[in-house]
Amino acid sequence: MHKESEIRYPLILGNKTYHQITEDVCAPVEGRANKLWYMAFTVAVITAIWGLGCITYTIGRGIGVWGLNTTIDWAWDITNFVWWVGIGHAGTLISAVLLLFRQKWRMAINRSAEAMTIFAVMMAALFPGIHMGRIWMAYWVFPIPNQFGSLWVNFNSPLLWDVFAISTYFSVSLVFWYIGLIPDFATIRDRATRRGPRAVYSILSFGWSGKIKQWIRFEEVSLVLAGLATPLVFSVHSIVSMDFATSVIPGWHTTIFPPYFVAGAIFSGFAMVQTLLITARKVVSLESYITRKHIEYMNIVIVITGSMVGVAYLTELFIAYYSGVEFEQYAFLNRATGPYWWAYASMMTCNVVTPLLFFFEKVRKNIVASFIISIFVNIGMWFERFVIIVTSLHRDYIPANWTLFHPTFVDIGIFIGTIGIFFVLFLLYARTFPVLALNELKSILKSSGDNYKNKKH
Repeated sequence: MHKESEIRYPLILGNKTYHQITEDVCAPVEGRANKLWYMAFTVAVITAIWGLGCITYTIGRGIGVWGLNTTIDWAWDITNFVWWVGIGHAGTLISAVLLLFRQKWRMAINRSAEAMTIFAVMMAALFPGIHMGRIWMAYWVFPIPNQFGSLWVNFNSPLLWDVFAISTYFSVSLVFWYIGLIPDFATIRDRATRRGPRAVYSILSFGWSGKIKQWIRFEEVSLVLAGLATPLVFSVHSIVSMDFATSVIPGWHTTIFPPYFVAGAIFSGFAMVQTLLITARKVVSLESYITRKHIEYMNIVIVITGSMVGVAYLTELFIAYYSGVEFEQYAFLNRATGPYWWAYASMMTCNVVTPLLFFFEKVRKNIVASFIISIFVNIGMWFERFVIIVTSLHRDYIPANWTLFHPTFVDIGIFIGTIGIFFVLFLLYARTFPVLALNELKSILKSSGDNYKNKKH
């Protein structure tokens, strides 16, 4: 039997058997939720209702209820859109890239990361819709005939390719996630004692019986989808960055945006996975499967991508200075020292300085520190998008147009509301779907399980 190196830390702790893995993973779906789950769900539902109220108010009254003005016509809404798209990147990256590289540590985290991708992209899709003001006209973004006959979308616009890229990314991610769930749905179907849940999980599992031919096809389809999803991770955020890079606004038209946005997306995405998994391991008692080692591996990715983002920030400053273009130089000087200096300082502190703490092994392995830093990273990445969008717009070529952006309660309510909706969806998913890839976890038990690893062969 293939045996891993003794040096490698076990990925499944406790003397788990195959049956115990099934019991532990199915317990949150089959049993009653604990108090922590109900508390988290109540807070998420209240926040979601507040957010939906603000969205309804916006659609009813128009986007004049936001803090936008003629100078700053992109603000919190597009900041939130780019932030959510970024968060949606890590799930497919963790699953697809780590699957292609045959990394065993993905088994415990891929399912939740993929679910996070689906819900984050859904939250992102809300913002362009409500930013239109007339959401019932949203079909205009698609290249289909409309009531004006020959009026078509502009194929040169990156905004149109945003629609294509994000809808393709969402579709592939959804299929990838769902196919991975099919064997686990079959396990829950076979364990169900009540007729209702058994019927639902029978439909969801598509008649999966666990035959060897089905497993071979499952592996093949997973690899094909992983191969499709990996370039999508890079293309989606590159296209989002083109929304800015193809403009003529100082601070935006820069060729570093595509790689810098992709690194930032992976950075913020891994931080959100970290936040969710550290919460999930406590709320649904999965400490044996989502171990300190998993958290340490993700922290390593966070510190690497955080360093890339830091290099991108410094490159931007250097290129602005080196270009000799006074407007470009002023845009970056104004970011760091102008009225929004606090946003720039928050971005630099949270994204560049804080993750460097992960170079220390004690911090990297500390769960509380990892949780706090992951939240800091997500705050910092939101500020990064805010800095790019608002500080580049609020100082125009004409000083008479100079103004500041002040968010209204509707701006704030919609953003906090989307976080609430995201957590409602994630918590409901944790109660109805297996949080871990049950059957895939079993495949690494003999090579990476605590009890098998420590046996002498």
